[in-house]
Amino acid sequence: MLSLFNTLTRRVESFKPIDDKKVKMYTCGPSTYQPPHLGNYRTFLFEDVLQQYLEYSGYEVTRLMTLTDVEDKALAQAKKENVSVEELTRRNENVLFRDFDFLKIKAPNYTVKASSVVDQSAKMISTLVKKDYAYWHKHGEAMNAYFDPLKFAGFGKLARLDMSEWPKKKRRFHKDTYPGTPWNRGDFILWHGCREGDLCWESEIGKGRPAWNIQDAAMVTEHLGFMIDVAAGGVDNLVRHHDYTVAVVEGVSGEKFASYWLHGAHLLVDGKKMSKSKGNVIYPEDLATKGHTGAQTRFFLIYRHYRRKLNFTYEKLDAASGRLNDFKNMVQDLRKAESPSPNEKATKLVGAIAPSFEDAMNNDLNVKGAFDCLFDIVSKLNSLNEKGQLSAQDAKLALEELERVDCVLKIVF
Repeated sequence: MLSLFNTLTRRVESFKPIDDKKVKMYTCGPSTYQPPHLGNYRTFLFEDVLQQYLEYSGYEVTRLMTLTDVEDKALAQAKKENVSVEELTRRNENVLFRDFDFLKIKAPNYTVKASSVVDQSAKMISTLVKKDYAYWHKHGEAMNAYFDPLKFAGFGKLARLDMSEWPKKKRRFHKDTYPGTPWNRGDFILWHGCREGDLCWESEIGKGRPAWNIQDAAMVTEHLGFMIDVAAGGVDNLVRHHDYTVAVVEGVSGEKFASYWLHGAHLLVDGKKMSKSKGNVIYPEDLATKGHTGAQTRFFLIYRHYRRKLNFTYEKLDAASGRLNDFKNMVQDLRKAESPSPNEKATKLVGAIAPSFEDAMNNDLNVKGAFDCLFDIVSKLNSLNEKGQLSAQDAKLALEELERVDCVLKIVF
């Protein structure tokens, strides 16, 4: 049985979806004011592996990825480039889906733009105001809506926030996001009232736009409902973002939002956090230009456990690429098997391919353990082949099993 580390409980737990063999899954997508970088794709890849393995295990997965196309940063970047927000974000979405193809990431059932759920956002805010979790307040020339975390029992449960440190004095945070990763200990904005020159929509609560803090909640609930099985994203989402989403959704519904929360660790570059200010941002296109294939890039990003930091260097990428190439060459060599007689040792090795893979993957998606087991088995099969002790039939069955597990890994065939 699959076991996953649940951020909500801080424990490894057996996976049991709400509806037997059907899984609803929400994954945080990019803010499309800029193209996604390699660190973003590390997160998207662990989420992709999770979906692929759930499907391999017989689950029917409905996955939604959010696209943050309307936020303060998008408006500022569009103004800087003198283009519309739609033109800016569409360009970066095209890059995202091109890179999905390069990295063999399965397209989610729903890739939803925040700009498409303005009505859902407004409905949710209206409900939150009625339930006294949210309120209206004029900031400058705009009438904004804010959420009061002190009204929501259990606020900050994902990040284990100590609410005893919450200030008694009322504070409001008016921007979508703030630089760095400190907690904004105060009320967070849900709705930006329309100001002159703003990008605004008409809605049942007035003219304006939904703030980043309600967008994911609106996108997920409109398409998947108010109760889902899995929510996933990068570890940086544990500061503010996911706890805000929990509070908003559960504030509206009164029910538990997600049963399992998964968070992937950061990708570092030469031991440092990736950032434009450091000049060390890397994109999949950069690696492709240097001759690295999508499979090699994918393998490098999934080979280390998703909850452990991964340090990118070109030397480490080359080493991972070499290991993958060695494996693929060994897989190809299996096709040369010519022995007419089955070999008991070979038959046992072939029979161990799927169980070994599953044992590792069931342990909180241990891709490295799964791959290393496959590498060892294929290496032993090739040793038998070199001695003329691998039958064509056993080789054929081995290739079929490897193709089946590679539907999850997507790095060999």
